[in-house]
Amino acid sequence: MILAYDLGTGGIKAALYREDLTPAAEQFSEYPTYYPAPGFHEQSPEDWWRAVCECTGTLLERTGTPPAHVSGVALSGASLVAVPIDRNGAALLDRVPIWSDTRAEAQAADFFTRVPEHAWYTRTGNGFPPACYAVFKLMWMREHQPDVFAKTVVVLGSKDYINFRLTGEVATDPSYASGTGAFDLQKGIMNSELLRAAGLPEDLFPPILPSHRVLGHVTAGAARATGLQEGTPVFLGGVDNACMALGAVGAENGRAYVSLGSSAWVPLNCETPVLDVRTRPYTFAHIEPGMFTSAYSLFAGGNSLRWARDVLCPDLPKETAYDRISALAETSPPGANGVLFHPGLAGGTMQDESPHLRGAFMNLQLGTSREDLLRAVLEGVALNLGLSLSLLREKAAVREPLLLCGGGSRSPVWMQIFADVLDIQVEKTNVDQSAASLGAAAIAVRGLGIWQDYRPIRTLHKTERLYAPDPARAAFYRDKQLPLFRELCRMTAALGEVVRQNA
Repeated sequence: MILAYDLGTGGIKAALYREDLTPAAEQFSEYPTYYPAPGFHEQSPEDWWRAVCECTGTLLERTGTPPAHVSGVALSGASLVAVPIDRNGAALLDRVPIWSDTRAEAQAADFFTRVPEHAWYTRTGNGFPPACYAVFKLMWMREHQPDVFAKTVVVLGSKDYINFRLTGEVATDPSYASGTGAFDLQKGIMNSELLRAAGLPEDLFPPILPSHRVLGHVTAGAARATGLQEGTPVFLGGVDNACMALGAVGAENGRAYVSLGSSAWVPLNCETPVLDVRTRPYTFAHIEPGMFTSAYSLFAGGNSLRWARDVLCPDLPKETAYDRISALAETSPPGANGVLFHPGLAGGTMQDESPHLRGAFMNLQLGTSREDLLRAVLEGVALNLGLSLSLLREKAAVREPLLLCGGGSRSPVWMQIFADVLDIQVEKTNVDQSAASLGAAAIAVRGLGIWQDYRPIRTLHKTERLYAPDPARAAFYRDKQLPLFRELCRMTAALGEVVRQNA
């Protein structure tokens, strides 16, 4: 058996796969995100570890899998995280900024007085708002938490921290390193010039090794905590964006998909990074050496629906809430009786006119129903990602059907909205929410020598349903709703700037 972990924003999923990568079982454990101040998005590394231990023990016990039958372990981990570790191997902060944390705006602005921002972007491919990246978070730490910074000997990404807890070894892989803010995409190494401009020592970052390399083996302490067998090999794994790309569309050049999880993105596999200084697609090194995954994102994709569940539908049982929300939304017509929703609940990305925009409903009236609001949420996420897909289509042809994976793909109502809004045939496969964990499992299988490359991944996808766009609805969204949504994007960006200036 192969044990793969998908360490995401909302929680961690442990998945057992057979050696042919057919799934056996999975277990999920949720952990909280804290928002102590505007722009501050934090999680506890100890929560990650606790969830790993809980998931692993429960999964092995529930399936009756002897620990000795687990041949290898690999992780997919949320990006842009830097956990400071001291010389004794302890995490120095109870909570660390996660990928969407933007507290380091002033530090990024200071950095760009020494390095032109466009030159930084074209070298790194880092198209999120710059403050999200690890180098700027570390600059913030140096300024605001000098005692912590002074004690830090290495900073670890999310999955690298869990790997460290499992093995006691420190390293990262190219895909995770490419989200630090100082990784040279073309050379595949940390860029010393950028690190000097940030005032950060190069040895603050761990060594970079291939994703399918064995990092180390489960220690006796980790074995007691997790239920794994001591000595089980642990592979480097990869960043969630790259692992999901691998699990969704393999390492095929020109393949695109939509990920609809807590955040959402539209990535494209490419042999040459897709870079555009104006719209700023973000690019990570792919798990496959010499390849890249370039994407546009939405910080609050599935989280917009989670917000709607918690705020608009507190009366619905959580176990069935999303199914009920889809059913309620389906009773509102396309266009949600005039209501528009902007899903900027976690701020804007670089394709937006301002990173400071926030979510919004527009065109409410006394007759607006909860059903209209819920449909507007589903449509707003689809319209936003439709703009992202149109930008990628300017760079490369997108093959049909377009795979949708992640939790949102479980809603037939939302899938049909996507097909109509994107005006493209949309596919749901059996992989569903498991693309990232499948990618991590594939890394372990390759590391064990069972696979020589990643070509078999596509054969693991079995189409469960295809959604074809309805011509009339597609025309309605294209000609009526999309222009209105573009105007809503402009308005929320302008308001976000005003709010920021008056704060």
